[in-house]
Amino acid sequence: MPKSNIHPTWFKDATVLFDGKKLSLVGSTKDELQIDMWLGNHPFYTKSTVMIDSEGRVERFMKKYGLNSTDQ
Repeated sequence: MPKSNIHPTWFKDATVLFDGKKLSLVGSTKDELQIDMWLGNHPFYTKSTVMIDSEGRVERFMKKYGLNSTDQ
């Protein structure tokens, strides 16, 4: 005999939230899903060319090792 009650609860209308706003309803094993990225704010779909500098990584490296940008 197969075991009973081994599967998680299925929520037919789980809410998808982005930044506290309801985007859609989907089926899921969780009743609420929080997302950080979706096609409405993804750079590929919004044609955004924002470049993110991760805390001046190149400048920190150059400063750490005492290099100038003209040194080879």
